[in-house]
Amino acid sequence: AERLLPPQQSQRINRVSSASIVPSGVVSPPPRSAQILAAMAPLGDGAAAASPNLVVSFGEMLIDFVPDVAGLSLAESGGFVKAPGGAPANVACAVSKLGGSSAFLGKFGDDEFGHMLVNILKQNGVNSEGCLFDQHARTALAFVTLKKNGEREFMFYRNPSADMLLTEAELNVDLIRRAKIFHYGSISLIAEPCRSAHMAAMRAAKSAGILCSYDPNVRLPLWPSEEAARTGILSIWKEADFIKVSDDEVAFLTQGDANDEKNVLSLWFDGLKLLIVTDGDKGCRYFTKDFKGSVPGYKVNTIDTTGAGDAFVGSLLVNVAKDDSIFHNEEKLREALKFSNACGAICTTQKGAIPALPTVAAAQELVAKGN
Repeated sequence: AERLLPPQQSQRINRVSSASIVPSGVVSPPPRSAQILAAMAPLGDGAAAASPNLVVSFGEMLIDFVPDVAGLSLAESGGFVKAPGGAPANVACAVSKLGGSSAFLGKFGDDEFGHMLVNILKQNGVNSEGCLFDQHARTALAFVTLKKNGEREFMFYRNPSADMLLTEAELNVDLIRRAKIFHYGSISLIAEPCRSAHMAAMRAAKSAGILCSYDPNVRLPLWPSEEAARTGILSIWKEADFIKVSDDEVAFLTQGDANDEKNVLSLWFDGLKLLIVTDGDKGCRYFTKDFKGSVPGYKVNTIDTTGAGDAFVGSLLVNVAKDDSIFHNEEKLREALKFSNACGAICTTQKGAIPALPTVAAAQELVAKGN
């Protein structure tokens, strides 16, 4: 690995081609008064929230409908498997499944899907005291097309969905302030009032000295335009302590080849502790102010890549929450990234995200086998 002092972040952004996606507009909801119901806290919520290593994930949770046969369009698919999804929720479940302490903060429709999702969080050991139900909006849905190689395309139904309607006044700020790490994506930045809630939650975390973790998780069909997506994603870039992006997201945000290190380093800024770029089964690259390098991935029988990045992030956050000296110790970081690569790889071997999240034992076994 090399020593590195990255340059300041560049704001260069440009157009990049992406996989075929089905556009879906986003509308800001009109003002209205809605009865909000707090989710009942399950047994164990208090213990999770009291942990000194608590990871709080903020954002969306939804239902993914995954085709039972890969390689077909949505119209051609004969059936779909219902699976819980949403990147921040996936991360929360990954943290818990890997032995960490996690909580989720977001809003659900007061419908069967919404209650099902909160119950899934509870079943996976995730603290749900930050979850709310909205009687006037539905839980978001996504139909996912699986290509033969397990890569995905999305069609969303959420205009607006309950997760978009979380307000600043509804935030469980106490839960945020009890966290060691506050994790979020960019989908919650798309429309008001959730954008303002996101910004307020981030301010609360930073004012309390909590580490901020950002995985943009770009979903272009949800944004009004590509330019709006770039602007929105970069608008909070410099608030994070740790950022994970995929190689495709680097290309989208910077203009050009993600393999060109200059493009990656244009995303660096003073104050950032760790920048990770993932590249599927090729592994990941890491950048800190003192060192940089890469860690190879693992070859597995890929069925569905949904949630792989979230499994990667969740596993890394477990290690960071336990010992944040990982940002300054390259040996510790590389060991953690080997484990994270294994977690991401295992998650691709089943359909769905949360059902496919790995156990510690499974990830350790893959690491032991090597690349």
